[in-house]
Amino acid sequence: MNKFLLLVFSILFAGMAFADGTKTLAADDTTSVIQLNKQGFDMRLTSPEQTIADGKKALAMAKKLNYVPGMAEAYRVIGIGYYYLDESVKAINNYLTALNYFQQLKDLASQGKVYNNIGNLYRYTDYDLSLEFFNKTLVIAKQLSDEALMAGVYNNMGTVYYHKNSFNQALIYYEKSSALYNKLKDSTNIVQLMQNKGLMYFNLHQYDKAEELLLKANKAAHQLDLNEVVAGIDLILAEQYIAQEKFAEANKAIEEGTVYAGMIKSDKMKSDFEYTSYQLESKRKNYEKALRYLRNIYTKDSLNFKQGASTQIKMMEEQVKQQDAQRKTEILLQRQANDRIKFWAVTIVAGLLLVLVGLLVSNVKRKAKTNEQLSTLNDEVSRQKDNLDRINHHLEEIIDERTKDLQIKNKKLSEYSSYLSHQIRGPIATLKGLMNLEKEGLVDQPECIRMMNKCVGEIDNKIIEMSDMLHDPVKTSL
Repeated sequence: MNKFLLLVFSILFAGMAFADGTKTLAADDTTSVIQLNKQGFDMRLTSPEQTIADGKKALAMAKKLNYVPGMAEAYRVIGIGYYYLDESVKAINNYLTALNYFQQLKDLASQGKVYNNIGNLYRYTDYDLSLEFFNKTLVIAKQLSDEALMAGVYNNMGTVYYHKNSFNQALIYYEKSSALYNKLKDSTNIVQLMQNKGLMYFNLHQYDKAEELLLKANKAAHQLDLNEVVAGIDLILAEQYIAQEKFAEANKAIEEGTVYAGMIKSDKMKSDFEYTSYQLESKRKNYEKALRYLRNIYTKDSLNFKQGASTQIKMMEEQVKQQDAQRKTEILLQRQANDRIKFWAVTIVAGLLLVLVGLLVSNVKRKAKTNEQLSTLNDEVSRQKDNLDRINHHLEEIIDERTKDLQIKNKKLSEYSSYLSHQIRGPIATLKGLMNLEKEGLVDQPECIRMMNKCVGEIDNKIIEMSDMLHDPVKTSL
C-alpha cells in the first residue's frame, strides 16, 4: 500500500514539474517573439530586409504559441520593412492585418502606431489622407500620454508639411518632435530630426545653419549605422553644395550617398541620386553627361509613375477590402453577441418564473402557518390583558399609600421651613449685630466671642432638634 501511494505521489509531482516547465517554456517563447519584433524594428533604418526576416520569424513563432499580441506586432514590423523597401502594397496589407488584430485586442497604443505607419505610406502621394491618419494617431497618443508616439507623429506631420512646401510649419512640428525625443533620449530619432530640420533650413536658404545640422547628423548616423539616414543626409548636402557651387563637396556626397542607397536597396533613393547627379553635371555645364542622367531618369520615372499609380490603386483597394472584411467580422460578432444576449435573457426569464412559482407556494404555506401563530398570540394577549388589569388595580392602591406618605412629608418640610425662618434667623441676626458692634469697637472682644459662641450653640441645638423631629415618624409637627 505504501509503495502504491509513493508511486501516485511521484506521478503527481512529475506532472506538476512538467506543467511548470511548459509554462516557463511558453513564457520564454513569448519573450523571444517580443525580442525578435524589437530587433526587427531597430534594423529598419539599417537593413529593411533583416526587419522583414525578423518579423516573419516572430510571426511564425507567435502563431505556434497562438500569441496574438506577438502576431499583431510581427505584421506591423513586416509592414515597416516593406515600407522602407518601397513596396507599398505589401506594407499596407501587413499594416491592415496588424490593425485588425490590435482592434480585437483593444490595444489602443498599438492601433495608434499602425495609424502612424499608414500615414507614412500616404505622405508622399495623398497629403490630406496622410494627415487624417496622423491626426488619429495624435488623438490616441494624447489620450494615453504616450510621448514617444506623439514625437513620432509630430515628426511625420512635419514631413507632410515639407512636401506641401510649408517649411516654417514643418519646422514647428519638427521642433515639437525634437523636444520630446531629447526628453526620451532617443538617439536614432534625434539624428533623423537633425536631418529634417537641416532640410528645412536648406529650403529656407539658411545654408550655414543647414550645413551645420546636416554634418552633425551625418556623423551621428555613421556612428549608429543608420544607412538610410546617411543616404538621405548625403542627398540634401549634395543639393545644397550644388546650389552653393561647391562641386567637389557635392560629388563626394553623391558618391557616398549612392553607396548607402545600394546598401539599403532603395531604388527610389538611387533615382534621387541620379537626378542630383544630373543637376551637378548640368551646373558644371557637362551637358552630354547630364543628358545621359536625364534619359535614365526619364525612363525610370515613366515606369515608376505607372507602377506608382498602380500601387496607389492597389493600396486603396486593399484598404477597402480590409475595411469591408472588418465590418463583416464586426457584424458577425455583433450577431453572436445578440444571440448570446437572447439566450441568457430567455434563461433568466425562465429562472425568474420558476423562482416566482416557488415563492407563491412558499407564501401560501407561510400564510397558513402565520394564521395559526396569530391565533395562539391572540390567546396569549387575552391572558396578558387579565394579568395587566390585576396589576393596575394593585398599583392604584400602592399609589394612594405613597401619595399619603408624600403629603405627610411635604407638611413636615413646610413646618421645617417655617421653623427655620423663625427660630434660626433670630440667633443669626444677633450674630450679625455683634459683628457690627465689634467692628465699631462698642463691645469687648472676649464678651463678643462669648455671646457669639452662645448664638452658635443655640443655632446648633435648633438644627439638631429639627433633624430629630424630621426623622421621628411619631412626631408630625414641630
